[in-house]
Amino acid sequence: MCGRYTLTTPLEGLREVFLFEESPNLAPRYNIAPTQEVPAVRLGPEDGKRHLVPLRWGLIPSWAKEASIGSRMINARAESVAEKPAFRAAFRQRRCLIPADGFYEWQARPSGPKQPYHIARPEGGPFAFAGLWERWTDRAGGEAVESFTIVTTEANRGLEAIHHRMPVVLAPADHAAWLDPEAAGDALQALLRPAPEATFVATPVSTRVNAVRNDDASLTEAAAPLEEGAAAPEPAAQLRLL
Repeated sequence: MCGRYTLTTPLEGLREVFLFEESPNLAPRYNIAPTQEVPAVRLGPEDGKRHLVPLRWGLIPSWAKEASIGSRMINARAESVAEKPAFRAAFRQRRCLIPADGFYEWQARPSGPKQPYHIARPEGGPFAFAGLWERWTDRAGGEAVESFTIVTTEANRGLEAIHHRMPVVLAPADHAAWLDPEAAGDALQALLRPAPEATFVATPVSTRVNAVRNDDASLTEAAAPLEEGAAAPEPAAQLRLL
């Protein structure tokens, strides 16, 4: 799964990889969490160009009665994304790139709290999660909300000891194919594979990342691994795995 991630790359670095023209004021984010509004890249319906737009994390299907369902739709499994009612229309018609430069996974241990890891490229730099987006309109107030989910797949051998799932990370050469509105389902499905083992390195980090209120550079710094039997964080600070 993918329940938290980072986006700290300066705007020019993101523009170089994702080829958009917008110039928003993006602050570095070290602990992006579900229900928050974050940048995504998608094609404009009129000009066919890539645009950087704000989307809410946690896809709200167009048929949903309440927006709260989005908190349970932060990830979509690659194996079933083409058939699941919540995701199949977006998979066919509304795909996007989610810029990131790291993500967190939590490793279960025999006892005590889970060990968090920050996972990033060895050389640093941004990459793209495969995303789906949807537009939902509140029937009561008429407010429109645009939201997204991150597609996940089985973990590669380098990360499976930490967690059995990982986000789909698209190679730069596959960005255009994922965004292509004419792409066939089989071609899209072929992109939903684990990243090669050497793509990422995992660094143990502090359990401070468990609390959404913490969002600073120290969260990605290496920390001594938790000892067996260590006390769990306070309940309010524990991560809720969706």
